[in-house]
Amino acid sequence: MLNDFVVRAVIAGLGITLIAGPLGCFVVWRRMAYFGDTLSHAGLMGVALGIMLGVDPTVGIVITGLVISLLLLGLQQQRRLPTDTLLGILSHAALSIGLIAVSFMDKVRFDLMGYLFGDLLAVTTTDLIWIYAGGACLLTALAFIWRPLIALTVHPDMAVVEGQGRLPVRLTFMILMALAVAIAMKVVGILLVTALLIIPPAAARRFATSPEGMAGATVVIGGLAVVGGLAASFTWDTPSGPSIVAAAALLFALSLVAGLIEDARHA
Repeated sequence: MLNDFVVRAVIAGLGITLIAGPLGCFVVWRRMAYFGDTLSHAGLMGVALGIMLGVDPTVGIVITGLVISLLLLGLQQQRRLPTDTLLGILSHAALSIGLIAVSFMDKVRFDLMGYLFGDLLAVTTTDLIWIYAGGACLLTALAFIWRPLIALTVHPDMAVVEGQGRLPVRLTFMILMALAVAIAMKVVGILLVTALLIIPPAAARRFATSPEGMAGATVVIGGLAVVGGLAASFTWDTPSGPSIVAAAALLFALSLVAGLIEDARHA
């Protein structure tokens, strides 16, 4: 019979896939992988902020994510620097500030590696409540902006002409991304969150026939990666977070092979 911590780990991992799947589809469609990296790098600064304020580091990660999102939207109003340059500046600045802040906390004991790479096997019942309650709120908000966000992704100019506000929808999506990074931190860690947002959608993209179908396939592939990664972690005593990401990468590679075989059949 499975131990309680194993059951909690699986439940937590599957909860994260439910959140990361639909959001990750938009990350792939809108080519925002670098934005995910920026939020994850800013997460370390959020951890330091949370510890300095005496609150849960997750709260600090949410705050820094929101600040980064607002800064990016503000800086995008100027036309001199492209978005990828702005993201590079924000990403490395946030990571550097976070590392500097952590270096001053020599009297504070906390698991830095756990925050960076996750500690899925240490998930508690409280963490599960946070994951599923936060995820339910996040997915509900995403459902409200689903169609406008798709319209802005496919035909941004036409969506604006039809009266769908570009700024409110983009801001809402960025806020949801920041919340997703904070929620997923416990499972795969700050540095691997982006991989979980990108790899499963990339694997599902080739076989999806609709946005909703791709979101569903992404959740399934992410769930398989969680189960497979945890199984590998228990079998070979490897870190759980990186094992999940490696399993997702393997599924992506298999999807490429399947796609090549399908193309060969139709050639």
